[in-house]
Amino acid sequence: MFLFSYDHVDVSGSESSHHRIYLTVITVIIALFMLNLALVGFCVWRRKKRSSRSMSGMAISLTERRNDEGTEAKGLDLPLFDLGTVADATGNFSIESKLGEGGFGPVYKGKLEDEQEIAVKRLSKTSVQGVDEFKNEVVLIAKLQHRNLVRLLGCCIEGEERMLIYEYMPNGSLDSFLFDEAKGWLLNWPTRYSIIVGIARGLLYLHQDSRLRIIHRDLKASNILLDMHMNPKISDFGMARIFGGDDTEVNTMRVVGTYGYMSPEYAMDGIFSVKSDVFSFGVLVLEIISGKKNRGIYDSSRRLNLLGYTWSLWREGKGLELVDEAIGDSYPKAEVLRCMKVGLLCVQERPEDRPTMSAVMLMLGSDSALLPQPRQPGFVAMRGPLEPDSSTSKQDSLSINNVSVTMFEGR
Repeated sequence: MFLFSYDHVDVSGSESSHHRIYLTVITVIIALFMLNLALVGFCVWRRKKRSSRSMSGMAISLTERRNDEGTEAKGLDLPLFDLGTVADATGNFSIESKLGEGGFGPVYKGKLEDEQEIAVKRLSKTSVQGVDEFKNEVVLIAKLQHRNLVRLLGCCIEGEERMLIYEYMPNGSLDSFLFDEAKGWLLNWPTRYSIIVGIARGLLYLHQDSRLRIIHRDLKASNILLDMHMNPKISDFGMARIFGGDDTEVNTMRVVGTYGYMSPEYAMDGIFSVKSDVFSFGVLVLEIISGKKNRGIYDSSRRLNLLGYTWSLWREGKGLELVDEAIGDSYPKAEVLRCMKVGLLCVQERPEDRPTMSAVMLMLGSDSALLPQPRQPGFVAMRGPLEPDSSTSKQDSLSINNVSVTMFEGR
């Protein structure tokens, strides 16, 4: 009886001890989890506060530089719009006014009291592009004025709102015509040639003729906007970089841009220069001629993308087979082949082999026979996910919602 009682007490004590240990462990785990959650919340709060402080500082800086009438920033020549004006112009950011959405956030069409139509890019709280890109675009594009660059009319920095106000482009982006079989026929060859020349002029201005030497770094069909007369205007300068002094190239660990338009040396090694934009321009030229996206598959046996497919046709003397069927049969063959040759010269693998944009402008008006022979393009074969040979999709095949890709690579 005594032994039974002793064993009973011992077992009960053991169970009680295990129970206490179990509770202690659970308590410690919960405490660590809550502490970790609090730390994450604190970091997020600090980041938002820092961004808000940065943008508030920017707003103050812009406000301080306003002239006596309070309408423009002296240093940036950039008007500041108040939130009420922008809200009224866009119907309080109504669904009906929404034009689309990209990495920056939603874009709305609006009309000011003077009947001027505007496009409003509203920075989303979940934007994959962010405050840095917003500031970059405000400071940079405000200093640029060219007929082939989209014009920034002003910005709105009020409370948590960050918005860029642009001139409205009634025909939208180039890709909405180029890669849509139902609308591609609206781009006849004279229009396409005019678009090629206009983009070239805009890039030449950025690289050589503006007060600043600027590398766009995200030149693509969706970043070419078309006005009511189908004149092209380069847009979206959030990723652009200013070259200072005698810099000819820069090495970066933060590679930004869109797959299919990136030059090999930039995508692989993080090295960018004016020749990076030249490569992107060459891709655009071949897309404009063909109505096809670079990242499609146009020779399944060799997995050739548009660059590889064009190169193959060119070497076989079949270059005209690349021409978009939507153009029809009536086009100046010599001019088309000259543009194709210029495009191939721009996408050569080695940056030193590619022409400058000033040379490109001369080439576009020269006899094709006088131009140098192009060498093999870079990235002639697909390395990423397959995309069918189709020109009907309006979506950028390289990212969701036309968001530019940002890659982080250790150097």
